[in-house]
Amino acid sequence: MEYDVLVVGAGLAGLVAAAESADRGRKVCILDQEGGQSLGGQAFWSLGGLFFVDSPEQRRLGIRDSLDLARQDWVGSAGFDRPEDYWPRLWMDAYLDFAAGEKRSFLHQQGMRWFPVVGWAERGGGVAHGHGNSVPRFHLTWGTGPAVLTPFIRRVREAEAKGRVTFAFRHCVDELVVENGAVCGVQGTILEPDAAPRGKATVRRAAGTFEFRAGAVIITSGGIGGDHDLVRRNWPVERLGRPPASMVAGVPAHVDGRMLAIGERAGASIINSDRMWHYTEGVRNWDPIWANHGIRILPGPSSFWCDADGNRFAPPAMPGFDTLATLKAIRASGHDYSWFILTKAIIKKEFALSGSEQNPDITGRDIALLLKRLGKNPPGPVQAFMDKGEDFIVRETLEELVEGMNALTGENRLDTAHLRGQIEARDREISNAYSKDAQITAIRGTRNYIGDKLLRTAKPHRLLDTKAGPLIAVRLHILTRKSLGGLQTDLSARVISMNGDAVPGLYAAGEVAGFGGGGMHGYKALEGTFLGGCIFSGRVAGRAV
Repeated sequence: MEYDVLVVGAGLAGLVAAAESADRGRKVCILDQEGGQSLGGQAFWSLGGLFFVDSPEQRRLGIRDSLDLARQDWVGSAGFDRPEDYWPRLWMDAYLDFAAGEKRSFLHQQGMRWFPVVGWAERGGGVAHGHGNSVPRFHLTWGTGPAVLTPFIRRVREAEAKGRVTFAFRHCVDELVVENGAVCGVQGTILEPDAAPRGKATVRRAAGTFEFRAGAVIITSGGIGGDHDLVRRNWPVERLGRPPASMVAGVPAHVDGRMLAIGERAGASIINSDRMWHYTEGVRNWDPIWANHGIRILPGPSSFWCDADGNRFAPPAMPGFDTLATLKAIRASGHDYSWFILTKAIIKKEFALSGSEQNPDITGRDIALLLKRLGKNPPGPVQAFMDKGEDFIVRETLEELVEGMNALTGENRLDTAHLRGQIEARDREISNAYSKDAQITAIRGTRNYIGDKLLRTAKPHRLLDTKAGPLIAVRLHILTRKSLGGLQTDLSARVISMNGDAVPGLYAAGEVAGFGGGGMHGYKALEGTFLGGCIFSGRVAGRAV
């Protein structure tokens, strides 16, 4: 079977690349090892956050953003320090121009809309030229991840109806076909059909083989987060300590990174494999979709955060401020988990759960259900975790809470007096409108932003104030999520070989390419930049071929 373009991976980046290629008259085949029920890949499960710079939503809230400020934040977070960061730096500049320029209009014209209150994620908590977002930039798509996918699924389905796009589901690519030094196709295994719901593991029994030829192959197969052994092999021990023995999975098992090795065998250069983005606020899903399914808590700034022994973390390891600094602190403690201690007043206002399925009001665009978030109780999905989640403990007193925490782990590491001393010290800082405690200062600073004051940050109060109770403890696991490195690409999304030349016929986009260039985020991400990186790099690849 002959095509102009083969797209390996039917996630967001692949759909964007296919749509852009088909719009230019190319005949495209999209291959994926999963079935049609998984069309859209990981973007379907996402919260739908997108990174814009100086958007109308920001300006309406009085946020003064600029391309210069965004570049300052990105460079301070990325920490580029390697010769191979040449292409990632150029991708960073190109993406920032896109985010501050036509990105919003490009998506708005296709029907995408955003929640009016801009979120402030990954705040950094250090110096102005260091890591983190100086201003809120997390634009939540109205309809979450499925709504991000909708325009691109519509475009490829329209192209399919015109004969320009063909889908080859349950086609698992095993090798790239290389002739005379150029990639000219793919070959692999046809898997038996499996109607398992999206996210559930599917059978891997072979039903045949295939070989497709094309003028170009675009790899858009995603990262490695579903293969924890592969995550551990690439773990940056010198930066983050030893890899955890136990992690929860933020992605299904088929996010396995196998196309990285397949690309490498065809001559591709893989860079920055040790750069990765895993969350520290994972909880086990009480109603799992895939094996070892973890959900990330998107916390506001107020929870007391301590290690497995009850030692409070030092700044910038505060809720919502510096993900990898906190990950490093957790690993330095020698344990795979940590704890939040908070009150009902905090969880009601500050806890959000990542994922389209955990936000039925926003995913379903249900305003009546959304307004219930302003009530006296936590949102329904959060309350369900409080009632049914194995990592949540709700008690009236600190003594009872610590007893429950020790019972949950079976390790009896926590001492009530040790925790009480730290919590009471923190509580004394609430008496004034100023404080030497960095977290209390950060809480008050957060409430200077109207969006956080209204929706995401509780009024400062003592954790041991019974009027704010009951007390809640949450055991937090490390949750695997994103690869920040991958196939090295130039600004046309052409895959680069080990000698620095482009591999003829081979392109890459999305997470498998580190969202552009082999790692445009560098060491750390600013959030809202993963879906946008898939859209931007997929668009570049689809137009370049």
